[in-house]
Parts: sequence; C-alpha cells; structure tokens
Amino acid sequence: MKTEKKNFVFGIVIFSLLLGSFILGRVSKGIKFPVPTPIPTSTTIPTPAALSAISESFKVTRVVDGDTIEIEGGERVRYLGIDTPETVDPRKTVQCFGVEASKKNKELVEGKTVRLEKDITDKDKYSRLLRYVWVGDVFINLELVKQGFAGSVSYPPDIKYQKEFLEAEKEAKEAGRGLWKACPTVATPTIKVQETPISDCDIKGNISTSGEKIYHLPGCGSYAKTQIDEKRGERWFCSEKEAQEAGWRKALNCP
Repeated sequence: MKTEKKNFVFGIVIFSLLLGSFILGRVSKGIKFPVPTPIPTSTTIPTPAALSAISESFKVTRVVDGDTIEIEGGERVRYLGIDTPETVDPRKTVQCFGVEASKKNKELVEGKTVRLEKDITDKDKYSRLLRYVWVGDVFINLELVKQGFAGSVSYPPDIKYQKEFLEAEKEAKEAGRGLWKACPTVATPTIKVQETPISDCDIKGNISTSGEKIYHLPGCGSYAKTQIDEKRGERWFCSEKEAQEAGWRKALNCP
C-alpha cells in the first residue's frame, strides 16, 4: 500500500514538471526581444560651392579703389558705411589720400578670401553689391576708418554699424591719422552733392526733412530745385520701378 502511494506521489510530481515545462516553453516562444536598429549615417559631403553660398565667402581678384573691390565671378563690391577719397571716378580729379587708401585696401584684401555681409540693400544703382567685408576676424570697413583711410558715411537704411564707424572716425580725427593729417583742408571725404544725373538715370530720389523718401520725375513741380545729396542717402534712379522697389514714392506735384 505504501509503495502504491509513493508511486502515485511520484507520478504527480513528474506530471507537474512536464506541465510546467510545457507552459514555460509556450511562454518563451511568445516573447520577442527588440532587435537594435542600425543608426543611419550620412555620406553626403557639402560641396565647396554650397559652403560658399552659405558663408558668402569669395576670393578678391582685384581692388578697384579704397572702398570697391572685384570678386571671383566678376562682380564688384562697394563697401557699406564708409567712403574713401576718389581715384578712379572720371568726373573727379584724384582726391587727397585716395592713392594711399587704395594701396591700403589692396594690402588688406587683394588675393584673399573675404566674407561678405549684407545689410538691407543688395545692390546700388551701378549694380555693385553693397556689403560689409571681413577677412577672418578683421572688419575691413571699420579698419579703414580706424586707420584714417576712410570716413564714415550714412546710407539709410544700411546703417547696421554706423555707430561704430562714427566712433572710429572721431578717434582717427582726434589722433590725426591718415587723411585727417594729410588733408587738413578736407572737412570730410564723403560724396558731395551731385547735381547732374549719370547717363539716362534722371529721376531724383530725395529724402525730406521728416525722413520720407520721395522721387521726382523731370517735369515735376519741384524737380528743378531738388538737389541730390548722396551723403544723406539720396540717389538717382533710372526708372520709376527702380525707385518704388527701393522704397521711394512719387512726388505729389508730379504729372
């Protein structure tokens, strides 16, 4: 009797173990461990052209004068916020310290890669790019003013660094640097009032005392007495469309 009881208990244990193994096997088959997903890698390398477009960096191929350069591709760049004495304008004689300013500009940028920084206006009426120019950490526009090779000139709305230019000009004047010592009779090297238009660009872009930009066509009531002072940011336009796109409105007394 005792033997039969032992066999019965032994059988129960064996059955329990088999049942447990069966259940564990079914459960383990249902468990799915996550498979690591490979991290995607990019093999796309930016081209030099793409990098150039992002940073606006270009090689200077030629220095035109103290505040104008030519870059690879043939475009000309006019420095924003400053003006140096003229050396290449056919309407003017070579101005005092103009040659020195041109030489200094060559020393600073010719053959070098410069970074061009835009303000508001993209180009002037001569189709030159209007830019602030950097060589590494050197701000060329400001450097020319600091050393007395250029003066500060305001061309609204492009006045991002005008405060810095004015302070540098004041310091250069007080220290008697460059043109401020060499040209004592020159009050300022900035552009003078221009009373005659260039070629067919005869629309006068005037700025009123309240700061409003108004253009005058030949035949307008105030055309004859309106003078253009480029130092104040006034300018000539070749078409009404050009004037309007630049932010000028037509004079009320125009036909």
